[in-house]
Amino acid sequence: MSPVMIDLLLNALGETVLMTVISGLFSLVAGLPLGLILVMTSPGGIAEHRGVNRVLGLIINGFRSLPFIILLVALIPFTRFLVGTSLGTWAAIVPLSITATPYFARVAEVSLRDVDRGLIDAVRAMGASKLRIVWDVLIPEALPGILSGFVVTLVALIGASAMAGAIGAGGLGDLAIRYGYQRFETSVMIAVIAVLIVLVCGIQWVGDRLVQRIDKRHA
Repeated sequence: MSPVMIDLLLNALGETVLMTVISGLFSLVAGLPLGLILVMTSPGGIAEHRGVNRVLGLIINGFRSLPFIILLVALIPFTRFLVGTSLGTWAAIVPLSITATPYFARVAEVSLRDVDRGLIDAVRAMGASKLRIVWDVLIPEALPGILSGFVVTLVALIGASAMAGAIGAGGLGDLAIRYGYQRFETSVMIAVIAVLIVLVCGIQWVGDRLVQRIDKRHA
């Protein structure tokens, strides 16, 4: 590959990392509270409310049922309203964040549901408030699973960001389409694939190491 193509590859890698990190952080900040609400308002939860649980579950399932490419196109007016354009890295972050949030909310919900019910009941019997149960029991006990789910979400976002390249979002997907596919430069396509594999494997490796450090069951 020429020095120019290497520069383009590094720039595309930076754009992909930027899209993944920002949309991933948004999904964490917004998705974890949604997962907590789903668990807390479920039947037998510490703040049981069937109405809230059903409505929130329907909304989350509705967004999760939409293929990303359809959501990407459907959100173009909203994206243009927020960032002033429907093209580029920052424009792609909007649909990426929206598609990742309900996904991570369900992942977090599964981990939170696995927390020992007896432990929760014991803390409640001691007079702990709902907020105290959340901070001292639910999140700490479910943290390894939540972190594992967040890593899976990041990996899914890398794939989605590459797909967003089909409509000019930038990143590795855009580079692969413009040069590897449209200009038939096989070396570019191979390089993009190799970088994506390394990126995904690196994120997964770091995530696995962090989970091992905080998982008390394997301490």
